Amino acid sequence: MKYRFIGFIIDEGIAQIKINRAEVLNALNIETGDEIIDVCNNLKKESSARAMIITGSGANFAAGADILPMMNASPQEARKLTFNRAFNSIESLELPVIAAISGYALGGGLELALACDFRICSVDAKMGLPEIKLGIFPGAGGTQRLPKIIGAGRAKEMIFTGAIIGAERALEIGLVNGISEGSVFDEALKMANIFCSLSPLALGAAKKAVNFGLGNDLQSGIKFEEELWAGCFSTEDQREGMKAFSEKRKPVFTGK
Repeated sequence: MKYRFIGFIIDEGIAQIKINRAEVLNALNIETGDEIIDVCNNLKKESSARAMIITGSGANFAAGADILPMMNASPQEARKLTFNRAFNSIESLELPVIAAISGYALGGGLELALACDFRICSVDAKMGLPEIKLGIFPGAGGTQRLPKIIGAGRAKEMIFTGAIIGAERALEIGLVNGISEGSVFDEALKMANIFCSLSPLALGAAKKAVNFGLGNDLQSGIKFEEELWAGCFSTEDQREGMKAFSEKRKPVFTGK
């Protein structure tokens, strides 16, 4: 598939998606979501990627979604305008996904970042879910993912007021993992390179365990974790990791 609204490359084990709609502050449209789904489907089939970074072109991450197609939509039509399939595809990837946020990450743009495992922002970043001011509310996972990340009270405050917050506040409430004083992409790249040095099988299993636990009771989560943990002992990466530890050297993980 040839991509029109995103850029995509894999460089030294790091997949990179860049939203390429700078002329509209990288606002998302349905075609952008379809292209993201295609990338994720291909990564799930077979890929050399061990981590992924999502960013926006120009000065912004993604300033919401295109409003015009929504203005006269019926409820049935509106269901087709959510980005749930795209964002669920990102969340279900077994590799770590980092959102590198600069400028605006609003509405669907912030919901895109919420579907990632980590969020790093620049000092000038502005984040929020302003949909309530349009007579709607976040409909692409915002009401579900945000409370799990920052807690119900703070999430309700953001969702109910539509407030836009800056980088320092985002860090304070746990919405982002860090603030970059320089290039936010370079900061994300440092994190991605750490993941590239680790076992992709162990990372994938750990991500599955955490995500499962967020939606299930504690005992179910512990049982699921135990199964995935025990499964690591059928891998060459587990043997290499422990052998390298005993030999006091760096492990070389192959994903087998």
